[in-house]
Amino acid sequence: MRSGRAPHDGAGAEVGLRMTGVRGKSRGFGALALLLLLAACSGARTSGEASLPQTRGVYKVGEPYAVNGRWYRPQYDPAYEAVGIASWYGAAFHGRRTANGEIFDRNRLTAAHPTLPLPSLVEVTNLENGRRLVVRVNDRGPFVDGRLIDLSEAAARRLGFRRKGLARVRVRFLRLAEDARGRPPRPGPVRAERSAPAEGDAAGRLRRCEDLATPYFVQLGAFRDTARAREAARRTRGLAPIRFESTMRGEVRLARVVLGPIASAAVARSILDRVRRMGYPEAFLSAGGRGAAPCLAGRFPSLG
Repeated sequence: MRSGRAPHDGAGAEVGLRMTGVRGKSRGFGALALLLLLAACSGARTSGEASLPQTRGVYKVGEPYAVNGRWYRPQYDPAYEAVGIASWYGAAFHGRRTANGEIFDRNRLTAAHPTLPLPSLVEVTNLENGRRLVVRVNDRGPFVDGRLIDLSEAAARRLGFRRKGLARVRVRFLRLAEDARGRPPRPGPVRAERSAPAEGDAAGRLRRCEDLATPYFVQLGAFRDTARAREAARRTRGLAPIRFESTMRGEVRLARVVLGPIASAAVARSILDRVRRMGYPEAFLSAGGRGAAPCLAGRFPSLG
C-alpha cells in the first residue's frame, strides 16, 4: 500500500493511495522502455504511450481493511448503485500491479473502487454531461474523503473530465467480469436492470430532460428493505403522486419509489433538488414513462 498524492504532468486528480505492492524501478523500466520502442515503430497511440499486455487477475472480494483510520468492508452487492465524486489516475501507476494481480494500464477502461468485488463491470455516468461508459473494476481506492471511484486516464477522457480532474458520477454494478482466474463469489452473471454499452464501446450520452416527451418522474431510490421504501414514500408525500415499482437486480428484488407523473421539467427539477436535500442524493430524473432511463436534469454546482 502506498500513500500520498502522486504527481502527474497534466490536469486531473491522481489519487495516491492504491492497494498494490511497490515494484523496483529497474524491473519495470526496461520492459516499459521496450514497449515504448515497439510502439514507436508501429505508430504512436493517442496518449503517446504503448498499451501494456493484458493480464488475467483473480477473483477477489477481500476482508474488511482500514486506511487512514477508516474501515472498508468489501462485499458482493448486485444491487449496488451510488452517486458521488470520481477522480482519475494515470502515469504514476502505469505498469504496476492492481489489487487483484492485473497490470494497470492508463490506456484501458478500468477503475478502482474500495468495496466492489474484483474484477467486476460497472456503468459510470458523468452526471454533468450525460456521458456513460462501462469500465472494469480491478483495483482498490480511492481513499480520499468524498471520492466514490477512481477511473483510469482513458476512462476519464472518454467521460469528458480528464482536464477538470473531478466529476459527479453515478456508479451502477452490472456483473462480475468473466475472464479472471478462480471462482466468483456467486455463480452466474448478474442481469443489468436496463441495457448498457458493452465494455470498450463508445460512451453513451444522456439526453436533456427538456428534449424528451413528458411525463417526468423522480426516482428516489431502489430499496431492498421495504420498510425503508415506505419511509421514503412517507417523507416525500405531497410533493407528487407516489408509486412503487418492483424490479429484479440480479437475484435481488428491489422496491423502487417513484414520484410522478410531473407536468414539466422545471417542476421535476425543483422536486429533485428538494428530495436530494432531504437525504436522497442518489435520486434522479427520468422522462417518458415507466422504466425510462435517466435524463440530464440540469447542471450540478461546481465541485471546486
